[in-house]
Amino acid sequence: MKEFTFKINGQEYKTTVNELENGMTEVTVNGKAYQVETEKKATPKAAAPKAAPAAAAPAAKAAAAPANGMKVNSPLPGSVIKVLVSEGQAVKKGDVLLQLESMKMANDIAAECDGTVKQIAVKAGDSVMQDDLLIVLG
Repeated sequence: MKEFTFKINGQEYKTTVNELENGMTEVTVNGKAYQVETEKKATPKAAAPKAAPAAAAPAAKAAAAPANGMKVNSPLPGSVIKVLVSEGQAVKKGDVLLQLESMKMANDIAAECDGTVKQIAVKAGDSVMQDDLLIVLG
């Protein structure tokens, strides 16, 4: 069971999320339970350990966004503080795309690859949940 506290427009919501079986999840908000159906996601494979870099290895070129676009999803629930890019803007790996407030902390959400901002799915003040779409890079 996971517990979260959200503050939306000054109202505090205490929630718990308990995964059941067959794609069903029980979500309790301020004491009221809801049964919701969730999509099954593929379990990510464990990443292989990185090898130590070779002493004279040339600098690796940053990966470009895939042709069908790279989705930047919210790593945690929170509120969008500000969007720092605009559609059509070129970005490099590591550039900060937006700031997200979660648990009273500002979190920089950075590009994971070089690309161009194809779509911005949120605006300042929006509340987002974990895995919600924020930006698409192409």
